Amino acid sequence: MSGPQKHVPSEDILGQKYDRCLADLMVKAGVGFGAGVVASVILFRRSYSPSLSPSLPQTNQLTYRTTGRTWPIALSTGFGAGAAWADCDRSFNPARIPGTRIVSPSELSASASAPAATPAAPAPTPSN
Repeated sequence: MSGPQKHVPSEDILGQKYDRCLADLMVKAGVGFGAGVVASVILFRRSYSPSLSPSLPQTNQLTYRTTGRTWPIALSTGFGAGAAWADCDRSFNPARIPGTRIVSPSELSASASAPAATPAAPAPTPSN
């Protein structure tokens, strides 16, 4: 079977969880940032418009419009950071994982001393 368990200090476990959360945040926010840049480039192609400046009448000077192009980047970076936050929250609070039940030591010892249920008889196989 398994040998004696090595005691790991709680500070080390907490530090490992924080390290995992920070790495997860960097990866997911980075992927979100990259997806936002791609979405911004695809959705908002460069649009040039002639500027109508009073000092230069009727020149053919083109200006580059950048307003309204950064929202996909901010949105997708926020989605990535939010996903990392949710994963980190589940790491620190396992009771929030669906289907997880926290068992108290007394409940655990009571279930260990209870007799095991006998297995049910196998279902009959259908005959042709």
